[in-house]
Amino acid sequence: MASLIGSGFLLLLVFFAVLLFLHFVPLGLWISALAADVNVGILTLVGMRMRRVPPAAIILPLIKANKAGLDVQVNQLEAHYLAGGNVDKVVDALIAAHRAQIPLPFERSAAIDLAGRDVLEAVQMSVNPKVIETPVVSAVAKNGIELKIKARVTVRANIDRLVGGAGEPTIIARVGEGIVTTVGSSESHNDVLANPDDISKTVLGKGLDAGTAFEILSIDIADVDVGRNIGAELQTDQAEADKRIAQAKAEERRAMAVAKEQEMKAYTQEMEARVVEAQAEVPHALAQALREGKLGVMDYYNLNNVQADTEMRNSISQAGGEKLAPQPPAVK
Repeated sequence: MASLIGSGFLLLLVFFAVLLFLHFVPLGLWISALAADVNVGILTLVGMRMRRVPPAAIILPLIKANKAGLDVQVNQLEAHYLAGGNVDKVVDALIAAHRAQIPLPFERSAAIDLAGRDVLEAVQMSVNPKVIETPVVSAVAKNGIELKIKARVTVRANIDRLVGGAGEPTIIARVGEGIVTTVGSSESHNDVLANPDDISKTVLGKGLDAGTAFEILSIDIADVDVGRNIGAELQTDQAEADKRIAQAKAEERRAMAVAKEQEMKAYTQEMEARVVEAQAEVPHALAQALREGKLGVMDYYNLNNVQADTEMRNSISQAGGEKLAPQPPAVK
């Protein structure tokens, strides 16, 4: 009985040992590599396990690259995996570039992948150019008419500038800037409507793809719509502003005139009050002069006669003026 227990325990230990060996030594991948004529040693696979690198993530892309005729080493793939890259996508990009006869070394492909760009999509875009559609760009010609333009930009990925090159938003912004500049330099919006290809020629001549990850192949104007008359609106707004300024200045002058008039009225009332006050002092002065003997009774009578004579003359002159006034012709 004890011998049976000992043999069973031994078998269990052998079974766990085999499982542990198969875990650290992926015999299946090693056999697949040998069958694909890829020279990978057992110790290399064990070392991948020890470095916590899944052997399948390295060996399967290596087999794929070897079958495609690429010279890729295990250490290159493992180093790229440890750096956080996508080994399978890098190998697919290398195969696609090799088939399209695009020069793409492994180091550049790995750098593009680590930079956060889709290296396989970039290679595919180099073979099959991509069309980028810009949003509606509003531009105003010299005659003040607004044009709303939409363009389609055909670009091809530039493998050499994928690392550090600007992306699609920069291309769209530069194309929009070129459209605004071209339309703004046109004398009339009719010139742009008659020759929309002038926009494409002008924008392409500016070298807008400099410093970007793309190469612009063509710029096609997809749609041109006539918008508002911006120039007329600006002139209307300016005229309205000038009118308000003139009204404000006129109101200021009117207020000053009213204030001046009120000031003159106050001054006139003050003068009249002083005259009335002075006239009220005349009888007192006459009485004082009579009391002090400075004015005789005959002088007083003469003064009254002069005053009465003056009043009579004034009344006669007023009556004469009324008589001498022109009369309307008699109706026959």
